[in-house]
Amino acid sequence: MSAEAADPGAPLRRRSRPRIDLRRLGRVALRGPVSRDRLPDAISHVAEAHRAHHPDADLTILRRAYVLAESSHRGQMRKSGEPYITHPLAVTLILAELGAETTTLTASLLHDTVEDTEVTLDQVKEQFGDEVCYLVDGVTKLEKVDYGAAAEPETFRKMLVATGNDVRVMSIKLADRLHNMRTLGVMRPEKQARIAKVTRDVLIPLAERLGVQALKTELEDLVFAILHPEEYEQTRALIAAATGPDDPLETIAENVTHTLRDAGISAEVLIRPRHFVSVHRVRRKRGELRGTDFGRLLVLVGEDADCYAVLGELHTCFTPVISEFKDFIAAPKFNLYQSLHTAVVGPEGAVAEVLIRTHRMHKVAEAGVVALGNPYAQDPAAPPQTEPSDERADPTRPGWLSRLLDWQESATDPDTFWTTLRDDLAQDREITVFRTDGGTLGLPAGASCVDAAYAQYGDLAHTAIGARVNGRLATLSTVLSDGDTVQPLLAQDTASGPSPDWLDHARTPAARIAITGWFSDHPDEAKPGPETADATGPGAQGEPSPEREAPGGTAPARSRSGPRPTGVVVDDPNAQVRLAGCCTPVPPDELTGFVVRGGAVTVHRRECPAVAAMQEIGRAPVAARWADGEGGESDAGCRVTLVAESFGRPRLLADLTEAIATADAAIVSATVEPPSEQRVRHTYTLRLPDAAGLPGLMRAMRDVAGVYDVSRAQHPAPTG
Repeated sequence: MSAEAADPGAPLRRRSRPRIDLRRLGRVALRGPVSRDRLPDAISHVAEAHRAHHPDADLTILRRAYVLAESSHRGQMRKSGEPYITHPLAVTLILAELGAETTTLTASLLHDTVEDTEVTLDQVKEQFGDEVCYLVDGVTKLEKVDYGAAAEPETFRKMLVATGNDVRVMSIKLADRLHNMRTLGVMRPEKQARIAKVTRDVLIPLAERLGVQALKTELEDLVFAILHPEEYEQTRALIAAATGPDDPLETIAENVTHTLRDAGISAEVLIRPRHFVSVHRVRRKRGELRGTDFGRLLVLVGEDADCYAVLGELHTCFTPVISEFKDFIAAPKFNLYQSLHTAVVGPEGAVAEVLIRTHRMHKVAEAGVVALGNPYAQDPAAPPQTEPSDERADPTRPGWLSRLLDWQESATDPDTFWTTLRDDLAQDREITVFRTDGGTLGLPAGASCVDAAYAQYGDLAHTAIGARVNGRLATLSTVLSDGDTVQPLLAQDTASGPSPDWLDHARTPAARIAITGWFSDHPDEAKPGPETADATGPGAQGEPSPEREAPGGTAPARSRSGPRPTGVVVDDPNAQVRLAGCCTPVPPDELTGFVVRGGAVTVHRRECPAVAAMQEIGRAPVAARWADGEGGESDAGCRVTLVAESFGRPRLLADLTEAIATADAAIVSATVEPPSEQRVRHTYTLRLPDAAGLPGLMRAMRDVAGVYDVSRAQHPAPTG
């Protein structure tokens, strides 16, 4: 199968095996299986293609699979009038030409038997083993697609689940769709268009992400012909007119061949024609096409180092177009693709694009995960697993697919799933950002700190208040670049939630679904954004407070100011008492205390999530209540010290003091630290008429533009 022009009537500018006559194969299939000592004629083409990639493959299992498939489907016909067996044969031939291993081909031959015939999974397992049974079951679970709007999301959800367990399931499904698209002409035009749109929106991006360019490009051309017939015919005419003896790429290819031969570099130089959609895109981008726009040069070498040697020679002996250089060997694409891209100026100013890769890279570029064989084959040199697991850890599964599997479980609404799936698949580039703990996050290009927060912390990211990007403070809307180091900063208030504005900055399905889900669960909440989230802890350093300690751990005793702790009574009159910064209890909240390291008692609101966490790890609660004015400041109001973290800007101090005054609070003292890394830290000791006004005061301060967090001070406030 060619990865180039999908139209069988297009000018032949490629080296490939001719298209198999499936009608002839169908007639052969109707005559039934042949003797056991040789393969049936109908599958001999599959065997030939398979042996080209796997010379030592045992073809016995393929013969047995064909015999079962042919006998099971005998009498069934396709809408095109061909015997049904031609379909699994064609699908298997597509995969064989891509280099799929024997197990995948066996499952491909049988992929419709369980769904459309009397054959059962138990029979498949008994005759062909667990692996083939697993793949056939995975494809069967995808069921026949009902192309109605409601059925489509659920069908592809099943597809993702099956793919996540074994990428070979998706390989078979893609080949199945390719053959169906090739024979789509027998259907009504409206159904052709409906199937073509689904193929365009979901299956082609999936093929791209699995790296199966050979399938992707032919599917693109077939969809192009159905959905845009006039533009397709114009492109066909342009390609036909450009075919002739005076191809400028031929001249440049000869010059490149001589240059590399003189340099002692063993390389194969080929002309790689663009497929129809690629030519159409170039035409829309440049307007009038040049003679070299109908193809690219492909240079194949033996080793990685040879790729860079070829690049050096080309840039030395030809005039390079530097803006066209891309190194996908040192930084592979998200779909396993590796190659060097460049462009050089040939005779008479003709510019030719050049792809440089090893033969192995080329195989992976064409076939993607299909070329990687059986990802679950046991390495004889590897130690045996002592604890079997139901999880199938697939080393070929790209990170994006793992993320899709994670968020599809959260997207309970089919419309949300469908929309988010299409949006995610539309991302054609991935970036890698680094965490401060040394880990990495794979995100789509254009992702923001919101996406990084949810990728790292999941639902805990609802409390995010900002981030540090490459050591500098940044807002959650900051777009990340490849190689950035990001540290999301979380507030201490576990009850706070996201801002609706975050949806404008979220690019990943995980982030969008989590944010949307939070608002679905809190329909009456109108939470402020990252600069106004109701976070009451010190969170500017992104560290949990002692009151948010993980189960099983203890926290050091640290004093916190707030409404003075003498206003709280606990069972132990000698214990140091402090109010938890995570839930900021104020009268008349019901209280519960816990003894922490050093003997201090930290007091929480009873509904605080930290209370349940403490009880789950076996911490005994300490009875606590508000003193009836004893030792408190009920007559003089409530004194509290707050720290405001903000980005520097003119009039910031004036706006903050105005917000404090508007909240009916009096400033006892205030300090402003010198700006550091664009950050300004303000510390205010305030007196409020009533402790109940504290949350509103803190929200008002956070509403001031540039302020990204307001928290309780970590140390006692002065009493003056």
